[in-house]
Amino acid sequence: MQENQLFEYAVIRIVPQVEREEFMNVGVVLYCSRQKFLQVLVRIDEQRLCAFSEKIDISEVAEYLNAFTQICAGGVGAGPIGNLPIAERFRWLTATRSTVVQTSKVHPGLCIDAAAMLSQLYTQLVL
Repeated sequence: MQENQLFEYAVIRIVPQVEREEFMNVGVVLYCSRQKFLQVLVRIDEQRLCAFSEKIDISEVAEYLNAFTQICAGGVGAGPIGNLPIAERFRWLTATRSTVVQTSKVHPGLCIDAAAMLSQLYTQLVL
């Protein structure tokens, strides 16, 4: 019988005008140490983002979110951060920033299947 394992996640947000503190959820990043799991699910709804902010640069947002995906995957293609251990990459991705792409505070939970939990959180918090 499988047991619940601790995981941590953060919601990825687009904050077009940082000074206004308005944001739209566009993804979730989830880390589970015991499963050696670090993945992100993102969705760019261009129409919704443009309605949210006329000043948003969709290609720039896509580039930032692609960097999240590459860093989660790790390896040479993700630059120096991609060579860090999984836990350090997660901490780097979820560090507090004052940029267009930000993450929420990190939240803990318990799960049996980290991939299924990521999908569930993504559906609840982004879609």
